Amino acid sequence: MESWAGHEVPRLPGRGKPLALYDSARQGVHPSEPADAGSMYVCGITPYDATHLGHAATMITFDLVQRVWRDAGRPVRYVQNVTDIDDPLLERAARDGEDWVVLAMRETALFREDMEALRIIPPEHYVGAVESIPDIADKVEVLLKDGAAYRLDDGTGDVYFDISATGRFGYESNLTREQMLEIFPERGGDPDRAGKRDPLDPLLWRGAREGEPSWPGGELGEGRPGWHIECAVIALNLLGDRIDVQGGGNDLLFPHHEASAAHAERLTGQAPFAEHYVHAGMIGLDGEKMSKSRGNLVFVSRLRADKVDPMAIRLALISGHYRSDRTWTDELLTAAQERLARWRRAAAAPAGPSGAELLAGVRERLADDLDTPGALAVADRWADAALSGATDDPEAPALFATTVDALLGIRL
Repeated sequence: MESWAGHEVPRLPGRGKPLALYDSARQGVHPSEPADAGSMYVCGITPYDATHLGHAATMITFDLVQRVWRDAGRPVRYVQNVTDIDDPLLERAARDGEDWVVLAMRETALFREDMEALRIIPPEHYVGAVESIPDIADKVEVLLKDGAAYRLDDGTGDVYFDISATGRFGYESNLTREQMLEIFPERGGDPDRAGKRDPLDPLLWRGAREGEPSWPGGELGEGRPGWHIECAVIALNLLGDRIDVQGGGNDLLFPHHEASAAHAERLTGQAPFAEHYVHAGMIGLDGEKMSKSRGNLVFVSRLRADKVDPMAIRLALISGHYRSDRTWTDELLTAAQERLARWRRAAAAPAGPSGAELLAGVRERLADDLDTPGALAVADRWADAALSGATDDPEAPALFATTVDALLGIRL
């Protein structure tokens, strides 16, 4: 599957600071210092609707990880998936009387356009679930033969993962069993499915059903993969047995990331699957999480159609810390538009305060668990001084523009 077009990321003088990130499993901020290239897997969209601001905020978070790693001299190996076959996609297509393939292709294309507009550095590999099905089926067969998976005896051909197979299930999310059982059905799980060994066992392979698309699965028979195994297999195939960052929104922490890590760890015999499990907060509207089920979505494409500058959207979304759940408001967008205009005026000033101090300050804040509010405050102070007539450094306005472009992804 094709990714979106990239853009040139400016190079900055010197070298950035090593990145420290919050790891959900260890529940603390820890250094992220890859030995060589930084490896990152981010769970992408299920393309049954347009890109909303929650998607955008998540993708911007991991774009910032890329930028800080690169600035510190680390190459980046980045993989993102597209869940282009899943129940929500089929349900939306059936509701609207549309071919599910056409729906997925259209919304994936729109997502690419939104990512380009927001200046998200594209992944090295952008991979659909459908194109990965042969590899996924092979890995499910491995888990079956290994005793970590089992077939239901109801004739459906469904295969489940036994969560006791790693002896570590639950370490990533740090949830109690009671909390898991409460969340599991809300996020695609089926705890009441008859014949399962444990209510929390996740689906690996769904046997073919009449009226549903299916693919050859070798010894598994016709069917299609479960959600969690898809990401585990794509990541293992393209990034290796252990990765530096597995990322997504905090609604993916359980069961999706917990289960996909368990699958990967059983397949490789190595744990943990990721050095850092990193989760972005949710974007809300009118006091509620922004989600398709609530129908309270603000779409990036709609804002762009209304002539909102994508850089203002990006600035608004990074004005809060990535791990915090936060609310989108008209006032937030207005403040971002005003900040963008002020920064652009400052970048055009004849001189300003020390550009070196500005760069060091932005680098320091971003290296501390992507402290974007702190980085914006550093940039604001510089811009205010430049607009007030500071003339210390005639080269500073150009460095200011380059700094916020390279590190924050804001083109002035």
